[in-house]
Amino acid sequence: MGKKILIVDDATFVRTMVKDILVPRGYEIAGEAVNGNEAVLKYEQLKPDLVTMDITMKEKDGLEAARDILSK
Repeated sequence: MGKKILIVDDATFVRTMVKDILVPRGYEIAGEAVNGNEAVLKYEQLKPDLVTMDITMKEKDGLEAARDILSK
């Protein structure tokens, strides 16, 4: 089984595009999030190996979410 990845982006088409690139290469999509708040929660729940993060999102941007994740 491949590495588990959490995809975080507020645009559905971008999340789909990232999945379409990663899945055929053997990566497992652990989950998806549409904003930084959801990303932090899903990171805690899913414990992925890698997170792809959009920088500009509403509610909490990617930089704030990354800081929160790294501080845990």
